[in-house]
Amino acid sequence: MIRPQLMPSLLALSLGLMSSPLWAADKPLLQAGKKTLYQRVLTTPSCQLTDTPAPQPGKVQPAFTRFYVYQRQGSGAEEWLQVGPDSYGKTLGWIKASCAVDWKMQMTLALTNPAGRDPLLFFKDEATLEKVFGAKDPATLLKPIRANLSSKGQDPNVLAREPDYAVDLDKNFYLLPVLEAKEIFTEKGFQVRVLNVASVTAKDKESPARTSAKQEQHMLKGFSAAVVFVIDSTISMGPYIDRTREAVRKVYQQIEQEKLGDQVKFGLVAFRSNTKEVPALEYVSKLFVDPSKVKGGDDFLNKVSSLKQASVSSPRFDEDAYAGVMQALDQVDWNNFGARYVVLITDAGALAGDDPLSSTGLNADQVRLEAQYRGVAIYGLHLKTPSGAKNHDTAEAQYRDLTQNAYLNKPLYYPVNAGDVNEFGQKVDALAEAITAQVKAAYKGDMAAGSALGADANYAKADDKGKKDPLLKDAELLGHAMRLAYLGEVSGSSAPPVFKAWISDRDPVRQNVPTTDVRVLLTKGQLSDLSDVVKQIADAANQGLISPSDMFERLRSVAATMGQDPNQLKQNSKASLGQMGLMAEYLEGLPYKSEVLSLDEETWKGMEGLEQEKFIRRLNTKLKYYQRYNADVDRWVSLAQGSDPRDHVYPVPLEALP
Repeated sequence: MIRPQLMPSLLALSLGLMSSPLWAADKPLLQAGKKTLYQRVLTTPSCQLTDTPAPQPGKVQPAFTRFYVYQRQGSGAEEWLQVGPDSYGKTLGWIKASCAVDWKMQMTLALTNPAGRDPLLFFKDEATLEKVFGAKDPATLLKPIRANLSSKGQDPNVLAREPDYAVDLDKNFYLLPVLEAKEIFTEKGFQVRVLNVASVTAKDKESPARTSAKQEQHMLKGFSAAVVFVIDSTISMGPYIDRTREAVRKVYQQIEQEKLGDQVKFGLVAFRSNTKEVPALEYVSKLFVDPSKVKGGDDFLNKVSSLKQASVSSPRFDEDAYAGVMQALDQVDWNNFGARYVVLITDAGALAGDDPLSSTGLNADQVRLEAQYRGVAIYGLHLKTPSGAKNHDTAEAQYRDLTQNAYLNKPLYYPVNAGDVNEFGQKVDALAEAITAQVKAAYKGDMAAGSALGADANYAKADDKGKKDPLLKDAELLGHAMRLAYLGEVSGSSAPPVFKAWISDRDPVRQNVPTTDVRVLLTKGQLSDLSDVVKQIADAANQGLISPSDMFERLRSVAATMGQDPNQLKQNSKASLGQMGLMAEYLEGLPYKSEVLSLDEETWKGMEGLEQEKFIRRLNTKLKYYQRYNADVDRWVSLAQGSDPRDHVYPVPLEALP
């Protein structure tokens, strides 16, 4: 029963609500069929933010700003969206639904450098692209299309074409958002992602101007390269430390012959193993020479003259090589250099991320991603000495993974059989020649392995803190957008400000060559949830080494605490981890194969003990990497001005997901 004294207040409240229909919701609207994913849209250059859902002058919004949708309301023939910068109840105003693009999967792409492959084509429809990949000879189907683009500047099948020049990610963090994605198998037997993306049309005046001779001279004048040697300095490396100094001399001589000596700086990091286990090792890794502070090759050699092998043996044959590489990546300011190289020299394997002696908790693929983020190319000289014969295959697999270069599409791995001194010299010569060629290309401003052009935009902008936010400048409203020349037939005046098209993540002809790097943008909360669930699975898997049935019973209990129906979980005893609902909705529909999501009780029981242990180790190393993501303040990105920091996102590579 309502008390009489409350009647006036309730009446006033109801009248107030009737007269003011536009109140803000506490949370954004949910996506259809979802329990935790909110509706999100990306703005186009035509979006204006207004105070009410009615035609009126508003504030122009930067292209591809991510907004959460709090209300949808029709006003005349136009639907309006009440939007906010984050999911925590803050609203900014209203935009027209017609000027925004729905963004269900928070994924984005970075285009790889087009060198070594044909420029990527943006197709009007999915069917045309799938037809190309379904052909025995895709080049035959593409030939007339590319001929039309070359002679007429357009083709009816294609909306846009990737620029001939490399897109310089150093200049802007851009979004090339993925609206839809799926995986297909090509006629050649490759697995390819087909992606529906949105892009902003480049205006003619924004086309990059050809660099003048004077500008080019200025660019070259400020160029410099860094070559940081990461050297195993354990007791087994005694015969090779002097040869490593010779390696520096070889590279330096080669650089000098190309008259680039003043522009190339050398650095050196030495590594050993866990000093808690063996204190006499003195250090896990140590920066002997910072390339930012060295004056040249001779100065480098003077600074490393004190480098000696360890006086005691390490606790294992494997050493903490990743600690040395990560110290080089973390402590060298690579923004000072236009070309960036790490040269790893060792005769041992690397401590795996889950090894108790590992100081980094990282594996080869994760260290490689950190190098890729900084635009650093890693070369590996692996000395296959007789003492490490049992370790050679494992170490080679690690270093091939570590040195895999996305630009050259191959590992930069140089094995030295039996640790032969003469062969070592030959490999050093080859290494010097390879690095010199890459430095020359980068020196000219071209894309190359180790070129600063390959660095992630957020790393490149590390020195730009404190400068005016580009989103505040009208001239840079497209700073978050990937701009492509629109080539489709334009019946009217101008190309659309934003268009949708279909692309592939592999070159249609050279199908082993990637065209894009896919990243999932996770918020702090999502990354935390992912870490928690992966830990639960890893803990349960440890129990499962003894009793697989207990493992899955525990995981069903975890799923129940996450809101899944316990009765339904018991009835579906053959459900995979994904079907149990252990992974969050933001992972559903992503174009990748997950060994964790697809795991079921029968598969787990069928694994050998060693295979189960490897599965657990992979989970544990991913957990440590998520901790690194969380602490990496420089790479968290705001997709809307004024958004709550909890809704900032981290660009997680697909391969880092569980």
